[in-house]
Amino acid sequence: MITSGHCIYLDANASEPIRPKALSAMIQAAELVGNPSSVHQAGRKNYNAMEDARDCLADLFGSDPQNAIFTSGGTEADILAIYGQIGNRPLWIGATEHPAIRQVDLPKKILPVNSNGVIDLVFLEQALAEAEIPPMVCLMMANNETGVIHPIGQAASLCHQYGAILHVDAIQACGRLTVHLNELAADSLALSGHKMGGPKGAGLLLLAETESGSARPLMPLLPGGGQEQGRRGGTPALPAIIGMASAAQEAYDYPRSDLKDMRDEIEREARKLGAIIAGDDAERLENTSCLIFPGCLAQQQVMALDLAGFCVSSGSACSSGKVNQSPVLLAMGFGELASCAIRVSLPWNVEESAIGQFIEAYRKCVKA
Repeated sequence: MITSGHCIYLDANASEPIRPKALSAMIQAAELVGNPSSVHQAGRKNYNAMEDARDCLADLFGSDPQNAIFTSGGTEADILAIYGQIGNRPLWIGATEHPAIRQVDLPKKILPVNSNGVIDLVFLEQALAEAEIPPMVCLMMANNETGVIHPIGQAASLCHQYGAILHVDAIQACGRLTVHLNELAADSLALSGHKMGGPKGAGLLLLAETESGSARPLMPLLPGGGQEQGRRGGTPALPAIIGMASAAQEAYDYPRSDLKDMRDEIEREARKLGAIIAGDDAERLENTSCLIFPGCLAQQQVMALDLAGFCVSSGSACSSGKVNQSPVLLAMGFGELASCAIRVSLPWNVEESAIGQFIEAYRKCVKA
């Protein structure tokens, strides 16, 4: 298992450890001389390597390669999806969306979730039926803090019934769930390389096919030199792109079948100590636990566990030394308890021995 210094790394939802095959692919790509946009033989070699990666990712995630757009990461993919497609539509977002969506500088309608963090489809359908202009709806497939999985297929069906379009943030889901644009029937899908065990610095926006089968138009954020068929300018980060494709392929070829058992073991022992599991009754990512321990601030837990040798993260964002309550947990109705949540997210290379060690450290942390 890869560790960070002497710390056992249990913060995969922030970033997965890089997979060895992805790192090797990156190194080989970094040695290529030239620019994919150049027409000489060195440029063509770069271009062909990039298009092989595009074909691989499009095949894995259910898109036509011409509608697969490389970005600098998941955040850019989300923002490009919104500004590139919204036109004059109003913007509706789930209450538990990632800050990349929540902080877009446009007026927004917030779609509520239930106590398990799952989108309220009854509210969504009623709102769509009453909307004067069909909106653009943004929903994440799996929540980054709780791991809760939304019923994207049902949401897509409702959106299209009422003329709305649906963008899906699948950044936490990619490499962990079956993510297929056509099967989900979404209009666009955002992915990120480092959430699959690839490098940081590469993301992907997938667009649904047009009726004519042509490349789907998209208003660019970065006009640049016409790369990505004019939809995203700038010289592509070829090593990161190739590393992303390698990591995605490996994630789907060699899934971890034991992550759920390890996650469940952590949660069983945490419950015995008095912890609450956010989204307990919902379908969740098999690697993710959001543990809430009443009376024990998240910041204190993260620091204590760090000193004990474990890297986990907080369900709350810390700013200027103060703990701000997580909007995700507040939307789920946890109130003040939102300040007492930590996230444990198991990486692809976690070892079973780490689970018992973490449970003992967590016991000491919350009972201190």
